[in-house]
Amino acid sequence: MENKVFLASSLTFRYICRDKVTDMRFIDVVLPLPLSSLFTYALPAELQDTVRTGCRVVVPFGVKKIYTAIVWEVHERCPEGYAVKQVLEVLDAEPVLLPVQLDFWQWIAEYYMCALGDVYKAALPSGMKLESESWVALNDEYEGGEALSLHETAVFEALSRKPEQTLTQLQKTCGGFKVLRVVKGLLDKGVLVMKEEVKRSYKPRTEVHVRLTEAYFDEQRLHAALDDLRRAAKQQAVLLKYLDLANAVAALRLGNLRMLSEVGRKQLVDAAGVTMAVCQALVEKGILETYAYETGRLSHTEVADTIGLSPLSKAQAAALGTVRASFGEHPVCLLHGVTSSGKTEIYVHLIHEMLAQGKQVLYLVPEIALTTQLTERLFRVFGTRMGVYHSKFSDAERVEIWRKQMSDAPYGLILGVRSSVFLPFRRLGLVIVDEEHEQTYKQQDPAPRYHARNAAVVLAQKSGAYTLLGSATPSLETYHNVRAGKYGLAELAERFGQVQLPEVEVVDIKELRRKRRMTGLFSPRLLAEMREALERKEQVILFQNRRGYAPVVECRACGWVPKCQNCDVSLTYHKGLNKLTCHYCGYTCNVPEKCPACEGAELRQRGFGTEKVEDEVRALFPGAAVARMDLDTTRTRSAYERILGDFQAGKTDILIGTQMVTKGLDFDRVSVVGILDADAMLNVPDFRSYERAFQLMAQVSGRAGRRHRRGLVILQTKSPELPVIRQVVANDYAGLYANETAERKAFMFPPFCRLVYVYMKHRQADVLDRLAAGMGERLRAVLGGRVLGPDVPPVARIQLLYIRKLVVKVEPGIALSAVRRELWRVRRELMSQPGYHGAQVYFDVDPA
Repeated sequence: MENKVFLASSLTFRYICRDKVTDMRFIDVVLPLPLSSLFTYALPAELQDTVRTGCRVVVPFGVKKIYTAIVWEVHERCPEGYAVKQVLEVLDAEPVLLPVQLDFWQWIAEYYMCALGDVYKAALPSGMKLESESWVALNDEYEGGEALSLHETAVFEALSRKPEQTLTQLQKTCGGFKVLRVVKGLLDKGVLVMKEEVKRSYKPRTEVHVRLTEAYFDEQRLHAALDDLRRAAKQQAVLLKYLDLANAVAALRLGNLRMLSEVGRKQLVDAAGVTMAVCQALVEKGILETYAYETGRLSHTEVADTIGLSPLSKAQAAALGTVRASFGEHPVCLLHGVTSSGKTEIYVHLIHEMLAQGKQVLYLVPEIALTTQLTERLFRVFGTRMGVYHSKFSDAERVEIWRKQMSDAPYGLILGVRSSVFLPFRRLGLVIVDEEHEQTYKQQDPAPRYHARNAAVVLAQKSGAYTLLGSATPSLETYHNVRAGKYGLAELAERFGQVQLPEVEVVDIKELRRKRRMTGLFSPRLLAEMREALERKEQVILFQNRRGYAPVVECRACGWVPKCQNCDVSLTYHKGLNKLTCHYCGYTCNVPEKCPACEGAELRQRGFGTEKVEDEVRALFPGAAVARMDLDTTRTRSAYERILGDFQAGKTDILIGTQMVTKGLDFDRVSVVGILDADAMLNVPDFRSYERAFQLMAQVSGRAGRRHRRGLVILQTKSPELPVIRQVVANDYAGLYANETAERKAFMFPPFCRLVYVYMKHRQADVLDRLAAGMGERLRAVLGGRVLGPDVPPVARIQLLYIRKLVVKVEPGIALSAVRRELWRVRRELMSQPGYHGAQVYFDVDPA
């Protein structure tokens, strides 16, 4: 068999055949694609000694694509039965991934039933991957003669004016028609050729520095230059200032050019008090030279000195001792402490101990909102030993944090959100998962659909580290593990400083509405307490777990409700935008002036979100400073910091928010909290709805009365008789746990089984129904009554795709790995059938 040559993208890829090449080395790589397989490539002779597991390499894939792959294994096994392409380039002299990370990736892919390529895409910042973009150019060898259509002529002329363009650029140039089909026709005719330009999405930040040229790194010649500059006093002053800033005396004395300190051009100009032209004159004379110096994007608050540890209260010290003792018996411990009990201070002491031992700590929080206060608080103690990592950082910043973690001087402490579990840690000693009950730790879309709390426990186990889970309202699964003896337990039953837990007062708004005593969304009791708090110069938090102005707009005459054209949901009215918006796909449209069904002119709004709450609060309290914190007002990193900073500084009197305001925020002057609509949380069709409602209400209640006085919580509900409402009033977590676990045990739900949801999607409902029925039948044939469904979920269509769902319950004693194998097998069998082309089938393990 002869070697073949394949030409694409102006790059030549040589195929290697087993009978021709016997001394080659090969690598198995992971590609950033939703593919579970590893792919084998040959190493050219010049690269054979430069590649190691965990390095990045550039490889061809398919006909014209180029990807950055991660080296999984280096070996000498030549694949049988097909030709092997060569690696194009090695990007790293040292690995960018540690062996424990690759092991962790493998676990994520297997446990959460996704492709290894999906884990790769989620784990590495985009700036660490090369992107392949298609470029179009006129073919120099085209001889003409083909008749071109009007659109083809427009594309040809556009490329005649600018010889090379991306498809995106060409679409903008040509405008009125879709260029992709036209370009394909021109490629077939030989008029155009495709090129591939590989671009790096991460570019290091640089600034211009200056240094002494090698020719003038000589004391005699330097003295002569200074003498010659006597008539150019400013240039002489700049040169003297440079020698001072660069510590040139020692470098010249020892004859070591590398001893010169880095000096920025702007720094030099400012220090000498001259213009840039004066510095440039020295460059033109060959005395100084400029160059690009790479600087970091990572910045910290400037502090003169870090502060020491704060003393612990007697209860905190006892809890810390219990945590330490627990780690002697259990690798995982739950710190169950009421709100404002000082759990963070215990974390700080444990972090300090780990850093003193030379270990690293990962501190996970569920929301970016929490990092604003925590960053300032932790930085005062740990200074530049701490790094922060979350999605609001630019990609370049995330790349630099990754690179620092792989350097010889990594951060000792990383504070971050769920994606931080993928960062490299060489000496991980402790993982802290704060507010471990939060469902935002669960990744929903896209894959991998991992739970950061559970993944953190596994990461710590693989790294030989401990895990500390903290919460005032633990998840039932975590508390069940404590009761079963799998996790240790430390408790904090009192607030720091002997501050009392807030008084929770339930208001029956159903009765008040019947008597017409409600003022808009507010009960008389809540309004009175808000007025008194504002008069005392105290602050108020109002919680409504729905954003927008009104979730439903309805025709009063016929009941017509505007629906999303892409999803099976009603559109939410946003008054600020004066638009109807879908919160699933982002579709927006104008508010109709009349009903399209009956042409009635009276459209009314039903329900309310945070935007409507803000509107009414401003009308009722015109003198108060009001702010709103939800997804609509916190799109950027600075927006979080500004809203929370203003509230912390007392510039805001009333803060209105969704669940963002429930998560561990600490404000001194909050005395009143209003929960405006508890029923919206209780009526969700989910077996976790009461647990979630209790957690949200207990957490937001904990924002009240943090320092000098007992706070008050006004809980407005139409169902005051429900047990969960009484449990919130009494802060009775034990009662909630007993009630919920008894019910879940009876109906076999977590923590008494594992759940796997099987989601199926397709653009055609009838095709999807056949697929779902076939999936259910085949799974029931091997798993029996463990398979429920298929069902139509509450939201049955999103982004033009219909959805069906199967539920698989795996009880204790049944190997989840065996169930996963059957799920993959049935999926492969069905997806191989031609009738299901275009269908999507994926799995959600341990759904939140």
